[in-house]
Amino acid sequence: MHEMSIAQSILEIVEEYLQEYPGRKLKSVTVEVGELTAVIPESLDFCFTAITEETPYAGARLIIKQIPLTGTCQDCGEHFPIENFNFTCPKCQSTRVKVEGGDELKVSELEVE
Repeated sequence: MHEMSIAQSILEIVEEYLQEYPGRKLKSVTVEVGELTAVIPESLDFCFTAITEETPYAGARLIIKQIPLTGTCQDCGEHFPIENFNFTCPKCQSTRVKVEGGDELKVSELEVE
């Protein structure tokens, strides 16, 4: 389950950021998770809750924004959603597709008191 290591990395980012703001309480963490990352949101939430138990971050919410997989055809310029991991342009049938969204995995926002 790679979600546990991802949850640990999220917590490390939180800890590093909050060092600059001593005494602040973490309320929530928002992460952007692209479809291509194969992260299971429920598992990531479970892991984050588990590793923050009995820490100063216990009770903080993990908000997961799922980012759909999209691409742009490098031959005709068509921008389109990639469904079922089919990297073929629906307009010209080219397979020269550049992923434009859906490969993200980042902390985008922290809410603190």
